[in-house]
Amino acid sequence: MKPDPAEADSSSHLKEIFSIDTGIMGDMSPPSESCNGNVKKKNKSKKDNQSNSNNSEYDHRLLGAKQELFFCHHLSPGSWFFLPYGYRIYNKLVDFIKVQYRRRGYDEVGTPNMYNMQLWETSGHASKYKENMFVFEIDKQEFGLKPMNCPGHCLMFDHRVRSYRELPLRLADFGALHRNEASGALGGLTRVRRFQQDDAHIFCRESQIKPEVYDIFGFTFELELSTRPEKYIGEIEVWDKAEGALTEALNEFGRPWKINEGDGAFYGPKIDISVFDALKRKFQCATIQLDFQLPIRFNLSYSAEDEAKKEKPVMIHRAVLGSVERMFAILLEHYKGKWPFWLSPRQAIVCPISEKSIPYAQELQEQIDKAGYYVDIDMTDRKINKKIREAQLAQYNYMLVVGEEEARNKTLSLRSRDKRNTADHTVMGVQELLAFFKKEDAAFR
Repeated sequence: MKPDPAEADSSSHLKEIFSIDTGIMGDMSPPSESCNGNVKKKNKSKKDNQSNSNNSEYDHRLLGAKQELFFCHHLSPGSWFFLPYGYRIYNKLVDFIKVQYRRRGYDEVGTPNMYNMQLWETSGHASKYKENMFVFEIDKQEFGLKPMNCPGHCLMFDHRVRSYRELPLRLADFGALHRNEASGALGGLTRVRRFQQDDAHIFCRESQIKPEVYDIFGFTFELELSTRPEKYIGEIEVWDKAEGALTEALNEFGRPWKINEGDGAFYGPKIDISVFDALKRKFQCATIQLDFQLPIRFNLSYSAEDEAKKEKPVMIHRAVLGSVERMFAILLEHYKGKWPFWLSPRQAIVCPISEKSIPYAQELQEQIDKAGYYVDIDMTDRKINKKIREAQLAQYNYMLVVGEEEARNKTLSLRSRDKRNTADHTVMGVQELLAFFKKEDAAFR
């Protein structure tokens, strides 16, 4: 049978999925902590000694508090509050993935937060995952908060007749997820009860499973094929088929990989991507799962070239960032609190030398803000050297010093966070500055 040309043009699924390599799905064992994120200094436990966050100076909870990024409250354990500066970073990560979605033909969707347990019985989660769900009663019926989006996306695929011409159908979802983690397992942003994922599912034909990979964020990584666990659903023959497809994808990719026996999801095998940060710590990362089971359990189908013939799609589950919260924590520690310009919540701060230059400083701030950059202004009566020092400690990427001369000439004196010599500065106009910022922003994309 001759393939449809559209299929040939869209044969890069596992590749683009593997691709934006930095989802964080792994288990980090953090130090003992109170809910507000403060690491307890006394009575270190064995778990503390085994922590991946051995260097407390760069523990994301301490850095997060210092930079006013996020906090936790005992009235909602395991669910974090993101403060304005923290949510700037959060949104940058989400926006980064959304750009990749658009480039790769994904459609973003929204799905409900809770479902009748009948859905989870159909998907298999009720029997294999219920202890990790928040379950409650409404009108004498059992409901559950969604711990993942895949069953809802199956309903979306099935809500009308589908054609082979629509495949691959790529659905992306940033909906809030809830998992009932044990209180003793909660740890900072790396193990939470409420989180968001860059969660996406691709419904495609078997002939459309092909790999394409590239790196991002400056991590090195390794690959593992996680195979059928002891508790699984479906037929072994179908599992073998799925594992074979992922094995072929890994071999075509050309990077070394290894088998992780029995660690697949209950509905299908997966490729786990583990990253190594600047401190050489390993974290399980993005995940790609090949699923023949859920399309069977939900009786999904599409019309083939012969419209009288129905075929079942293959479902690919993929997350790149994984939990946005967990990726946030990993990046905070990876960069040691020094955010690169494109991710930084404090990209620039205007520092007027005296009260006389404040009106021009405010004008400059407005221009930079309108250009789409995060810029603050220090209007305190501190000496300029003190302002610059405080801005460097707060991790502003750039300090824009303005005095009476700069106000007259409509210029500014640019200083960098990473250059501590106060004599090391560049005088430029605002348009030149904006062009420089644009170049800085693009360098990380």
